[in-house]
This record gives sequence, structure tokens and C-alpha cells, in this order.
Amino acid sequence: MTPGCGHFLYDVNVYMARFSENFLLSTPVAERLFHTYAQAQPILDFHCHLTAETILRNERFRDLHHIWLEGDHYKWRLMRADGAAERLCTGDAPPWEKFAAWARTAPRTLRNPIAHWNQLELVRYFGIDQPLNEASAPEIWKRANEMLAGDELRPQAILRKFKVRAVCTTDDPADDLAAHRELARHPAPAQVFPTFRPNAIAQLDEPGVFRAWLDRLGPQANIEIARLADLEQALRLRHQAFHELGCRASDHGLLACPREISPRPEAERLFETLRAGRALPPEEAERMCGFLLDLCARLDAEQGWAMQLHLGALRNVNPPMMRRLGRDTGFDTISDRPLAAGLAAFLGRLSEANALPKMVLYNLNPAGNYILATLAGCFQGGSTPGKIQLGSAWWFLDHKPGIEAQLNALSETGLLARFVGMVTDSRSFLSYPRHEYFRRVLCNLIGRELESGELLAEEKAAGEMIADICYANAERYFQFPLANAAAAKNMPATRPA
Repeated sequence: MTPGCGHFLYDVNVYMARFSENFLLSTPVAERLFHTYAQAQPILDFHCHLTAETILRNERFRDLHHIWLEGDHYKWRLMRADGAAERLCTGDAPPWEKFAAWARTAPRTLRNPIAHWNQLELVRYFGIDQPLNEASAPEIWKRANEMLAGDELRPQAILRKFKVRAVCTTDDPADDLAAHRELARHPAPAQVFPTFRPNAIAQLDEPGVFRAWLDRLGPQANIEIARLADLEQALRLRHQAFHELGCRASDHGLLACPREISPRPEAERLFETLRAGRALPPEEAERMCGFLLDLCARLDAEQGWAMQLHLGALRNVNPPMMRRLGRDTGFDTISDRPLAAGLAAFLGRLSEANALPKMVLYNLNPAGNYILATLAGCFQGGSTPGKIQLGSAWWFLDHKPGIEAQLNALSETGLLARFVGMVTDSRSFLSYPRHEYFRRVLCNLIGRELESGELLAEEKAAGEMIADICYANAERYFQFPLANAAAAKNMPATRPA
């Protein structure tokens, strides 16, 4: 027996027997589906928060804290719930102390998906098959850091190891994209494409933020942004610049889609108010957001891009911690704001104007799964299969029950066979096993129903559908300019022979 933290004890042999090659696969059919059709698929990571600069520099990670805990608000939330001081999460404690604090919390994460991710990451990156706890922490820290000192776990080596064909970073149109241009000249093992994310258009309740964004955006577009027409032209020019670097998707984080948009005369007046740094009433800010979101959707449609909408996050709800630590530090939650009316109006306006782009709808409130899935079904058609998608289970929902709930809502109201699959949505290079986790859950769900006779399909047909969901559907849907010959050099085929 290996002592853990407090009363948490592990028999390592029993633990690893449970964490076997058939982890999460409850039937023989599920095992065959995963090992034959899903496991070897490459990855198209079409939404993440890695940076092109980190991939370009390809520097070694300093230690296990740097690659595993720094910036990880998932783990910080659990450490806070376990009573850890803030200095051990985001503060000035030395890296070893922060890691040791996480090791004390890790045994208490049972039934949280991080317990699964933790072990997958330790095994897949470092070959460490023992559970993390207070007793094992020194040895795990030593072994992992020894590996990080070599070349096998530098950023580009990680992309090669996990067969990542493309990484889509999240970039503001006001960013200069210099690292992307350099990577286009000297490619990494995975191609790296920017994603167009103008966050400021959803922050019109903060006029200082919007004004500062305009001051950054103008020089990138070589335009002085004094009027609404200038902003429209700047966004169009930056959209084209992103396209030339391989971007084929935009991304927008919204509490909900605005129900109405400003008519142009009002939008011009509201822009002048914002440009002067003055606040708008909430109703006017929402309509102006709608006007700018509509513009972005039309640009996406013109270029054949997919528009990604992340809906339902209520952000920065703890004011003292927001003032102390800033955004993205673990103080966001699920919103219960209604989604249907605003999203339906948004899709309807674009459809009426024949300007509806491909769209992936990510939902944070589980009550919204069927709302988004059935709304998507109202706007399908044309030459793009699965044009409007219910995106993968996101953020607080990317655990086994949440993934199954998303798959069920999609299956029961649309075509699972056209689903574009999983994203990491992560800032960590250790997150690629989340694709494996998703694939195991998917294969278990399909395998269980095949074995019971509930699914009326041949195993081979179901397996080919799974292979498509794991990779090929996303490649066909987004149409990134992949260098297929180069990408295929060290990659398996997307379908088994």
C-alpha cells in the first residue's frame, strides 16, 4: 500500500488494473471500436488557447508546475475548495510548493474529470503510472522534471507525439500575428492557424476596454478608426489577413446572442459615444454588440469560414478576486440566461440576408443542449453537411456525463455522423489526452448500444462513423489549408485499412 494524503490510501496494483488500456470501455464492442477506429486517429485541434509564440520558440518547460499548473484555473478551483491558500494557486509560492499543494488535493478529486485527466497526462507524457498524492509527489516531480529537461517534451515534440495535424490558436484582430507568419515560413510538426476572436465587441459595457482595443486595431489595419465605417473596414482588412495565414474560423464568447441589433444610424451614434470613452446603457450596448456580431458573421460567410459561438458563461462573478487577479483565474460560472430567442433571431437575420456562415454552437448550461441542438436543425441545408453544429461539451461540461449528454442531444435531434468532434479548449500542452478521453466515452456509448442491440448498425459502419467524428469530419468541415502530403508523412490514415 502506498500512503496518500490523510486517509487516502492506494493499492497501486489495483489502481492501475482499473486504469488499463480499456479504461472507460465497458463492453468488448466498445474496446474494439476504440482500439480499431478511434485510438490512432490524428488530432485537428480547431479551438484552443495555446499561443503561436510558444510553438515557434519551442523552448523547454521549466518544470512540471510550468507545464501542468501555471494558468490552470480548473486545478486552482479545486485547490481553493480544498482550503489551499491563494499564494499556492496564483501567488508567489515557489513552483515545488505549488505542485506539492496540488498533490495534496489530487486524491480528493475522485469523480471530478480532473482525476481522469491527471492520470492520463502522467501516463501519456511521462510514463508515470502511480497516482499523485502527497507521498508520491517528490518522485513524480523528480521524474517529470528530468524528462522536461530533454527534447522529447518541448512544444513541437508534443505536437508530433500526439499526431496533431493542426492547432488553431485564439487571436484578436488587433494582434500582429508575427509568430504565425514566421511559422508559415518555417512550419512546426503541426500547422498552426490563427482564429479570429474580437473579444472587445462583447465588452461594450467597458468603454475603456473598447477604446483601447480600437487604438490597437487601427495600426494593424493601417487605418485611423474615427468612425464606424473605419471600424468596419479595419475588421474586413484584418479578416483577410487572418485568412491569408490559413484562418478558417472565428470565435466569440457571449453570455447570449443579442435579440436585436442597432439600425445603422443608431450604430454610428453609439460608436461615437464609445469612441469618446463614454458608457452606453445596457440595452444600447447589447444592440451595438449585435450590430458588430452580425458584421463578423457576414465576413465569415463571405470567406467560407465557420463561426464559433461560446454561449452561457457568466464571468468574473467575484469582484474582489477580479480586482486582485484579473480575468481567467477561476471565478466564472454557468449562466441561466435564456439563449433561444436571441440565437434564433441572430440566425434568422443572417438566413434572411443569405449571409449565414457555418456555425458551431458551444453550450455551457446543460439545460441548453436541446435548445441549441434543435435550433441548429432549423438552419441546415445547402452544400455543407452539418452546417450548424452543436459543439462538443465545453468547460464545466467536458466530463463523462456532460460528453454523453451532448452526444445524446445531438444524436436525438440531428446527425451524430456529421459531428466535428472534440476540442481541447486549453492553455496547456498537457491537454491532448482530452481527445483520448472523449474518444473512449464516445466508443463506450456506441459500443454499449451496439452490444445490446439498441443500435441497428454493423460494427464496421459504426466504427467508420467514429473515425470520422475523431478527425475527418473536422477536416472536411473547416477546410483548413492543410499541407496534406507533409502532414501525412508521419500520420496514420484516417480510416483503418
